Amino acid sequence: MTTNINSRWKSQITLFLTAQTISLFGSSLVQYAIIWYITLQTSSGMMLMVSTVCGFLPQIVISLFAGVWIDRYNRKKLIMLADGVIAGSTLMLTVLFCAGFKDIVLLYPLLLIRAAGTGIQTPAVNALIPQIVPQDKLMKVNGINGSISSLMMFLSPAAGGVMLSIAPLETVFIIDVITAIVGIIIMLTIKVPTITRPGSELRSNWYEMKQGFMYMKEHTFIKRLLMFLFLVLILISPSAFLTPLMVSRSFGAEVWRLTISEMTFSAGALLGGVLIASWGGFRNRMHTILLACTLYGLLMIGLGIAPVFIMYLAANFLIGITMPCFNSPITVLLQERVEPHMHGRVFSLMHMSNSCALPLGIMLFGPLGDVIHIEDILIGCGCLVMLCAILAYRHSRLRMN
Repeated sequence: MTTNINSRWKSQITLFLTAQTISLFGSSLVQYAIIWYITLQTSSGMMLMVSTVCGFLPQIVISLFAGVWIDRYNRKKLIMLADGVIAGSTLMLTVLFCAGFKDIVLLYPLLLIRAAGTGIQTPAVNALIPQIVPQDKLMKVNGINGSISSLMMFLSPAAGGVMLSIAPLETVFIIDVITAIVGIIIMLTIKVPTITRPGSELRSNWYEMKQGFMYMKEHTFIKRLLMFLFLVLILISPSAFLTPLMVSRSFGAEVWRLTISEMTFSAGALLGGVLIASWGGFRNRMHTILLACTLYGLLMIGLGIAPVFIMYLAANFLIGITMPCFNSPITVLLQERVEPHMHGRVFSLMHMSNSCALPLGIMLFGPLGDVIHIEDILIGCGCLVMLCAILAYRHSRLRMN
């Protein structure tokens, strides 16, 4: 197994992040535009639920195999292939829409393909970054990458809504195709060192997949870290999907309240990415993770007890800041601890568990939100999140890094 960091890594990672930003903007634009389009055309909760399933299920399924492919094949080419397949499917749908075939049912296969592409692309990006970035710069780069993602979350809903109000959906599709092509062209200029694993091509996908699970089983720290992440993501899920309902019930059902609620979180996440990129966190990565986790739980309680909307927004903004301070150190810790030839499988398992956490949270807390006050759910889950952080800190195996 060989991997070499290019001496021109700064220009390489700049090009890589530029390509990902351009591609991500187009993808996010289409994602929100489709949601707005389905909402406006159907006003159906069932149709939105189906679109949500189409967005999550393929990521869970494809992640089982994606890790093997990421560790076996050229990661740069896989990212480009995922972008290309998504752009190709979007282009085909654009042609159909322009020809007059505008049945909403046609959007669901596109959502399935886009979700499958994301299931490959996201872990591939996490696995590729350590190949071109020195280890002591990983936190900075991952923080910047997180800020970029948060910026897209901040801009895309508004941009998607504006585009859909002044142009047909096909125009948004075309923008996505163009941004994907530009991103792929930029990716072609990047040189990524090859990780060689003699004989890996001769092994079956099932064998390689089994090796990934065996690796997790043998490395207690990594296994416990991902289990901790999965549990915390389930517990914080009410702050992601129940807060719009809480805002409409407790503060008012005006659209501007829901919009500013989303924007304050995204703005906080953008600032949090900048913070963790410039600060770098504590020397002990777990201390940063657990501090951010504790603060997140405390701020969830703040969401639940906020007496006025402005205080809710303040807590929501601060939650946004803590999110990158929680996510980025976990990514860096895995990039540092996991052998490069296993990065794909570990990050795919991480992506799969993350994709499962939100639907499980919706199934668990969604019906509960119709029985008890959402504020009480946020307070209870916030207390549990803080308890998880305290227990993890006391557990020596999880503290070691």
